[in-house]
Amino acid sequence: MSKKVLLVHAHPEPTSVSSQMLAVAKETLESQGHEVMLSDLHAMNWKAVFDGHDFPRRLDPERLSFIAESGHAYRNAMQTPDVQLEQAKLLAADAVIFQFPLWWFGMPAIMKGWIDRVFAYGLAYGYKDKGNLYRYGEGGLQGKRAMLSITVGGPEEDYSTRGINGSLDQLLFPITHGTLFFPGMDVLPTFAVYNAVRMSPEATERAKAKLESRVRNLFAERPIPFRAQNGGDYPDGHVLAQHIASGIVGIDAHIGEW
Repeated sequence: MSKKVLLVHAHPEPTSVSSQMLAVAKETLESQGHEVMLSDLHAMNWKAVFDGHDFPRRLDPERLSFIAESGHAYRNAMQTPDVQLEQAKLLAADAVIFQFPLWWFGMPAIMKGWIDRVFAYGLAYGYKDKGNLYRYGEGGLQGKRAMLSITVGGPEEDYSTRGINGSLDQLLFPITHGTLFFPGMDVLPTFAVYNAVRMSPEATERAKAKLESRVRNLFAERPIPFRAQNGGDYPDGHVLAQHIASGIVGIDAHIGEW
C-alpha cells in the first residue's frame, strides 16, 4: 500500500555522505511506490531562528511568550507561510525520516530550527490545549512513524555502551524520546553511518545497502518500546511506578521490552 514519507535533510554539501544517504532513501521509497516529500533545509534556505518574526500578528505585542503566540498563531492560521507549508507536509506524512550529520552530539542548528518552528503549540505539544495530558505516545503526531538516519564522523566504538562519547542511543534520547515520541510518533531504531569523514567507496556502498534495507522495512519494523505516559506505567503522569523497571534509573528505565 502506497504511503507518504517526508524526508527532512540538513547538510549543505550535495556530495556529502549524508546527501548520498538521502538519495538512497528517496530512490528506495519511490521504487516501492511511496510518495516522497522532501524538505532539504539548506537548499530551502530555511530560517533556523525561532523568534518574534514567526508571529506576524501578535497576541501580545508587549511581551513575547512563545507558547502563547505559537498556540494563537497555529489555532488561527496566522503562522508564516514557510511554517504552514512544512506543517502540511508533516501532517500528510505517514512517516518522517530525518537525515543529518551528528554535529556536537546533536542535530545541526538548521534542523533544530525546523523543529522549533514547525512543532507548534496545539500540534506537537499542548495538544487539544490540554497541557501535558497528551504526550509521550499521544498527541498531534500520533500514528506516524519516525526514524533518524545520521552520519557520524567518529568510529562506532566511540559510541558504544562504554565508548568515550557515550552510547549513541542515549545521546540521541532527547531527540528520539523527547522530540519525536513526545508528540506521539512511533520511533524506529536509529540508522547510523560511522567514520563518515573518511569512508572508502566500498564502505559507502555497504552503508547505502544497509540503509536501503532499513527503508524498505520502514512500515514493518518494530518501533523503540518507549513507555507511554498514559499506559499505566506513570500513575501520576510524571514518575514511573515503583514496580516498573525496579532498580533501573535514568534513560533505560523509560524503555520497555520488545
